[in-house]
Amino acid sequence: MKKYHYLLLLITLFSCHVFAQQKTDSLYQVKGFIIAAPKPNGLADFIKFINEELAPRKVNTLILRVDFNYEFKSHPELRDSAALSKGDVKKILEACKKNGINIIPQINLLGHQSWAAKTGNLLKVYPEFDETPWVKMPAPTDYKWPNADGLYCKSYCPLSPGVHKVVFDLVDEIMDVFEATAFHAGMDEVFYLGDDKCPRCAGRDKAVLFANEVQTIRDHLAEKNRELWIWGDRLIDGRSTGIGEWAASYNNTYRAVDLIPRDVVICDWQYDEDNQTAVYFALKGLRVVTCTWNHPQVAVNQVEDLYRSRALSGKELKGRFYGIAETVWSPPVQFFNGYYGRVVNPVAGDNTPWNTFRIMFAKMDQLEQTPATK
Repeated sequence: MKKYHYLLLLITLFSCHVFAQQKTDSLYQVKGFIIAAPKPNGLADFIKFINEELAPRKVNTLILRVDFNYEFKSHPELRDSAALSKGDVKKILEACKKNGINIIPQINLLGHQSWAAKTGNLLKVYPEFDETPWVKMPAPTDYKWPNADGLYCKSYCPLSPGVHKVVFDLVDEIMDVFEATAFHAGMDEVFYLGDDKCPRCAGRDKAVLFANEVQTIRDHLAEKNRELWIWGDRLIDGRSTGIGEWAASYNNTYRAVDLIPRDVVICDWQYDEDNQTAVYFALKGLRVVTCTWNHPQVAVNQVEDLYRSRALSGKELKGRFYGIAETVWSPPVQFFNGYYGRVVNPVAGDNTPWNTFRIMFAKMDQLEQTPATK
């Protein structure tokens, strides 16, 4: 028992020494914030948050979930009813440039083409792209999970003729207006893929279908030297890890992790538990950004994981622990209401994205201020 305590003491001292040795500029490469793009009437508050909250925390990457919240010229039929104009985008871009923040726009590709009882714009306008057209959307009051159809979110069929022409028009336009060098394609929580009734992809290997779609998007972006980012959950075996079917895969897409290009950046979200899956992706040869949400203690653990992994890893692995980002899954207005104390959620308590944001970045600042030692 004494030997055990002695060993534990040595490990603790070593970990502290590791943190102290790191230089500030070696602690992270991506220091990020992920949120939906604001609606036009929320633009002023959004830019204020960039200037007064993101900039002082030295956030250098803003992943902006745009989807159809832009006045697309290439496909105006896909615009949201209230959408950002080119002028609005340039105001966001100007604020980010001034503060050294790189914008990565996101449009959900493959999955998340519906939500609850609402079909997204792509499948509403182009129903022929639907992977499962026989699955009918329920009445707004009738949606529940689980259900007989296994409906969580609709997907487009990656083998549907014409689908890439449409979505790549959107991708190219949004990349140009944001002057972006990287694009986030989403691709999380894909439950419908290679469906047995699909006339195009029934019976095909779901891992290969998923990997091919990643490759197709990546290759399109690479034509203009642009980079692909995706969520990582479909690349994790939900059964063998015990992580489950939401933050990992139950439909065998996880084998795609060995089939996708190594220059794709993985946004690894493990919100409820510190499963340390960033190590898995790094060992697979992929750069990984750990993503937090609404559990402050989990976020603190993940910050420490990141710094420890970068400190202890060799040259090849170190750079793959690419950074960390706070994720917000509500409209910006709702997040700001909580952040500025306009609305209090007594049920959530401290487990809110705004509290996690504050605590996570405070922890990062603490480690960055640790004096370097020789």
